[in-house]
Amino acid sequence: MHALSPLDVQARAALAGVTGSLSPQSALLAWVDWATHLVASPGKQSDLAALALEQASTLAGYLRECMIAGPGQAHACIEPPARDRRFAAPEWRSWPFNLWHQAFLLNQRWWEAATGGVPGVERHHETMVAFAARQWLDVFSPGNQLATNPVALRRTFEEGGANLRRGLGYLVDNIERRLAQQPPAGVESFQVGRDVAVTPGKVVLRNRLMELIQYTPTTAQVHPEPVLVIPAWIMKYYILDLSPHDSLIRYLVAQGFTVFCISWKNPGVEERELGMDDYLALGFWAGLDAINAIAPGAKVHATGYCLGGTLLSIAAAAMARDGDDRLASLSLFTAQTDFSEPGELGLFIDESQVTLLEAQMQQQGYLRADQMAGAFQMLRSYDLIWSRLISEYLLGERQPMNDLMAWNADTTRMPAKMHAQYLRRLFLNDDLSEGRYPVRGRPVSLGDITLPVFSVGTESDHVAPWRSVYKLHYLSPAELTFVLTTGGHNAGIVSEPGHPRRSYRVKTRHQGEGYLDADAWLEAAMRKEGSWWPEWSQWLRVRSGTPVDPPDTGAAASGYPVIDDAPGRYVREP
Repeated sequence: MHALSPLDVQARAALAGVTGSLSPQSALLAWVDWATHLVASPGKQSDLAALALEQASTLAGYLRECMIAGPGQAHACIEPPARDRRFAAPEWRSWPFNLWHQAFLLNQRWWEAATGGVPGVERHHETMVAFAARQWLDVFSPGNQLATNPVALRRTFEEGGANLRRGLGYLVDNIERRLAQQPPAGVESFQVGRDVAVTPGKVVLRNRLMELIQYTPTTAQVHPEPVLVIPAWIMKYYILDLSPHDSLIRYLVAQGFTVFCISWKNPGVEERELGMDDYLALGFWAGLDAINAIAPGAKVHATGYCLGGTLLSIAAAAMARDGDDRLASLSLFTAQTDFSEPGELGLFIDESQVTLLEAQMQQQGYLRADQMAGAFQMLRSYDLIWSRLISEYLLGERQPMNDLMAWNADTTRMPAKMHAQYLRRLFLNDDLSEGRYPVRGRPVSLGDITLPVFSVGTESDHVAPWRSVYKLHYLSPAELTFVLTTGGHNAGIVSEPGHPRRSYRVKTRHQGEGYLDADAWLEAAMRKEGSWWPEWSQWLRVRSGTPVDPPDTGAAASGYPVIDDAPGRYVREP
């Protein structure tokens, strides 16, 4: 890493403001790498030309069949990918929309072949080019235009254009809210402390980085081992305490556990120099010290979600190295510890991209949520961008706001120093899995962790792909129970009992057993219907002692008196 001069910082920060915080040099290098190697590969060019001729012939044959048998009777010449729902409506089988969407899918298949398998192209560049090609193709999908979308045309005909009038109203409202920096419509129905984050509790610790909430017990006795929850600071903690019916924290309290949760401060310019060491010291270890004082002698079930789980893994490795045995177990939800294959999010993490972000953060002191949102939305462009635009602006349907959507709109910032360290040490250098990550001046190794581990991955996670999360199996020899649940990075975790269409797979690798790769695990794991929450609760219960009377909440004698009612002050900060 080379330090940037003040002039370079200004130049790169200005560039980031124009490009949406994405590095144009990184994209250009990828395209040049792909294009020059494709030019030097006549065999690949020949294969692509043959594929184009074959697809043209296939499409012509489909057209003939449509003319003879009728559009609804012709057999599709290409089926969309399993997760592609754009052309599922029966209207797409009518003329000429059937021909248009079949031609689009064939074109998409050709570009997949064109951007992959070109000899000599760096893997990262190949992935970037393939991703960019998909984004551009999505722009020209026939479903995105009124004139070529049969569902939107039918709705317009049936309603006499009322859907388009509603869509225009939604567009104006969205623009006005964006300009006024207001949240999306409907968020006002989910006020923190009134509608969400309402599990009763008390703030018993507040420092410059976090508040520690101790939740009020609802059972006569509790297991002696408290649960400490460390959420990610890229999000506000109450995703784990949404509405009463889907609050993981409320559920855990009802199962007889004493629950503590960290609520991170939303950082501003004053917190620009807070780094990963501060999140360990002022976050995890400060919280653990408080729990030790409130419940003396009790070991702690430590639980980390997303980036909070990565931080917890680092802390647990340091504690194992130093002989600190205050933890009873580790639970990690969608938390990566090996970043060698981070999934499509890695498209936006390379030296050029990180340098650009560092300059931008150095100038303003933090990274805003909207500067990260574009990358996350592009990872699921159809679900998060195009389907919404079609639904709101063409069909005139605005999806009702729910608690998870409202939480997602309640954004946070990232301190400049911490985020730069996170991107470089973990994403770029993979220091944690390689045994180079320093804590208190010495490196830690995940191989030192022997505590029982409960790890959760989600099937459609674009932020922490489950196969990446699974890699903890070969980094730590500990007993490891791995759960793979349906859903995405957030919805798969907020998966309360009774949630429809939920299932999961589970299998335990006992300490000392041999390594099982992800594909073999998938075949061997037991599939169960419903929520994984009871599985986790039972796992904790087995590793807990005989229930006892609950510890006092905010007892002055512990040195941690009550400061405030839950959900506290920090979660309400804009």
